[in-house]
Amino acid sequence: QLQLVESGGGLVQDGGSLRLSCAAIGSLDYYAIAWFRQAPGKEREGVSCISRSAVSTKYADSVKGRFIISRDSAKNTAYLQMNSLRPEDTGVYYCAAMQPRQYHNNCRDRDMEFWGKGTLVTVSS
Repeated sequence: QLQLVESGGGLVQDGGSLRLSCAAIGSLDYYAIAWFRQAPGKEREGVSCISRSAVSTKYADSVKGRFIISRDSAKNTAYLQMNSLRPEDTGVYYCAAMQPRQYHNNCRDRDMEFWGKGTLVTVSS
């Protein structure tokens, strides 16, 4: 069993930065990790994911070049560094964990085995 707890959300101005953390109870080492977000009135969408080994990462086109996903085994935590934030990045951000074999399915939300409760990011214009 794995429990995920996100933190680091908040209010930031257009162009600002935030770093989200996803701390785990239970070992993250066995899983690939993904970040999703859900904007008000919209469906949840995948933002980024990282393989179990951290060798491979993937990004949605909308965040490519601005967001960086990473993981730290020693801290049992995954991160999402978000730079050059835009108002359209506003939403609740969730981290999720999947079996490593699912990573090659492009990190679909239906493949996620564990979810955190989310952290709110608000980008003001």
